[in-house]
Amino acid sequence: MDGFRPSRRGILAGGGAALAAGMLPRPARAGQRTILNDASGLNPTPVMRHVTPRTGATEALIETLRAELRDAAASGRPVAVGAARHSMGGQSLARDGTAVTLEGGPIEADSAARTYRVGAGARWSEVIRQLDRIGFSPAVMQSNNDFAVGSTFSVNAHGWPTPRGPFGSTVRAIRLLLADGTLVTCSRTENPDLFGLAMGGYGLVGIVVDLVVEMVPNVLLAPTVTVMPASRFAEAFVAAVEQAPTVRMAYGRLSVARAGFFDEAILTHYTEVAHPPATLPVAASKGAFTSVSREIYRAQVGNDFGKRARWIAETRLSPALDSGIATRNSLMNEPVANLAAHDRGRTDILHEYFVAPDRFGAFLDACRETIPDSGCDCLNVTLRYVAADPDSRLAYAPVPRIAAVMSFTQGFTAGEEAAMMRMTEALIERVVAIGGAYYLPYRLHARRDQMAHAYPALDSFIADKRRHDPGLLFRNALWSTYMA
Repeated sequence: MDGFRPSRRGILAGGGAALAAGMLPRPARAGQRTILNDASGLNPTPVMRHVTPRTGATEALIETLRAELRDAAASGRPVAVGAARHSMGGQSLARDGTAVTLEGGPIEADSAARTYRVGAGARWSEVIRQLDRIGFSPAVMQSNNDFAVGSTFSVNAHGWPTPRGPFGSTVRAIRLLLADGTLVTCSRTENPDLFGLAMGGYGLVGIVVDLVVEMVPNVLLAPTVTVMPASRFAEAFVAAVEQAPTVRMAYGRLSVARAGFFDEAILTHYTEVAHPPATLPVAASKGAFTSVSREIYRAQVGNDFGKRARWIAETRLSPALDSGIATRNSLMNEPVANLAAHDRGRTDILHEYFVAPDRFGAFLDACRETIPDSGCDCLNVTLRYVAADPDSRLAYAPVPRIAAVMSFTQGFTAGEEAAMMRMTEALIERVVAIGGAYYLPYRLHARRDQMAHAYPALDSFIADKRRHDPGLLFRNALWSTYMA
């Protein structure tokens, strides 16, 4: 059995029942199987086993995982590993398989080497808390602190420290458990092929047990906020990131109100403020979004006036009322829940696209011509810089690119799911036509040819996955939909 491979037509035809099932609590029981879901709430998946191994002692964890791999292989079940389960396309789920959820793990810092060894199940909030005590900070981490470190490596997520590449660019080495139970160390010099396959490999070549990762000094940062026409953003962003050595972090946003959709942009960049390291405040859950309250953010749902009000608050009110000065750790220390929906009838859906700075204008045109009339409700676009990634086999930034992280709100109806699928496919078509890529951890709405266009090394990745895992033990919805 090779997992569940839905047809696109079948998704739309059976959408009502599937979407209703997606509102089930996670996990729920269904006969002898457990129903797991992901962050979208749209992928209820029955699994035969769901295990959450103890992660206190690493060697005990490895033996537990080996036993689960042997049992799954003997029973012909696929294995999929996850942690916080914030993916949105079922990449950490395998139908009728064994789901492994990693939680916690040791965090050991080496101040002299400026690295830390961390268990794959550790959350970023735990990493920040540990490093903050000794005056350090993750060199790159995912944008929210409730994700797990191993998952961040497996999707090779990026952050907004500059001028940095994805998280994998800061990982020195990993220990990887292969399908046959062999534990191997992988780095750029030791088993480099496996290192590149596992980085952004969605758990398809093995289980990441722990990682050695770079850290940098924690510092106090002050923002500079500039509002500009979106047509000027790419040039200003690249200048701030690549040419200003004092800039440590940077991001942008786009206006999303229907009138003037994507016409204005905000560029926020942070520079270091002189401050005695010993007196830096303890990391707070501040985050880049703290200046926008949850109430203002959620008031945008289906409300163009709310979107205009949010833009005014972020461009005029917040910079005037708050200096924005914070430590590096505080800026990154924000949970997803800060802006999450509490309406059980809706879910937040993420998209992400990567385009070269000189094609950013064409990207804006594609979005303006695709999103407003799609019937899909866009709440936010955050722009980040991603330096070139030479390591990951499935690299979304083989050259420096601007990342556009988009948040949409969607109801649990077949009609809204169909609209989202149509818009996603149309937008991906426009993005790959200008040499860009889309991010893989989200809804599985792309066509197979679009994925191959965005990721030219896809076929070689599949061939090498089969070589390292000939029994196809590690499988998930991404594999079943596009790679099987």
